[in-house]
Amino acid sequence: MIRVVVADDQALVRAGVRMLLQAAGDMEVVGEAEDGAEAVRLAEHHRPDVVLMDLRMPRVDGLEAIKRILGSQPGAKIVVLTTFADDANVYAALRVGALGFLVKDDEPERMVEAVRRAASGEQLLAPSVLRRVVERALAAEQQATPAPVGLTERELEVLALVGTGLSNAEIADRLHVGVTTVKTHVGSAMDKLGLRNRIQAAVVAHRIGLVDAAFRPVRHPPRG
Repeated sequence: MIRVVVADDQALVRAGVRMLLQAAGDMEVVGEAEDGAEAVRLAEHHRPDVVLMDLRMPRVDGLEAIKRILGSQPGAKIVVLTTFADDANVYAALRVGALGFLVKDDEPERMVEAVRRAASGEQLLAPSVLRRVVERALAAEQQATPAPVGLTERELEVLALVGTGLSNAEIADRLHVGVTTVKTHVGSAMDKLGLRNRIQAAVVAHRIGLVDAAFRPVRHPPRG
């Protein structure tokens, strides 16, 4: 059973999300928050598999709540709920560690599938959206990042492909290995680099020159 906390300041939205998820049969909403402070408390108390987080809430907003939750639970899986996909706060939330985002008027089936994917740690961004996130992050943070020390050649190769927006299954197909093997390499690279999710991994891959401006992997990545 996938355990979910829903944070949104509108009671009607929370009720609708709760009914939708619990009707799926493999999900349980274990907590509902009407502001970011309550979301942080519920996440700490329940340790849910997924947190669905609205960004515009009173007292403590969603972005600050995400930072607080990930500060105490680095492995927490948080998905942003938003009204506008181009909200600048969405990109800020992705940069600090959210797995992806859902627009509130998306198809119900998309929300259910997104929660399942988030629970398994998958990124919830299409390559085109990832490109925008990476470009915004690079524009906002101009400092250079040194080449990582301690990553294997295979981990660098996999990190480069993460930077292009490929899923684990697509990377496995490209490298002719199993998906489990790819997950192992991705997880190892992220642990060594101190990264929370694939979005941060993609940004780092670009910063250290594993991916070029056209979102293509560089054949001979730099080594530390």
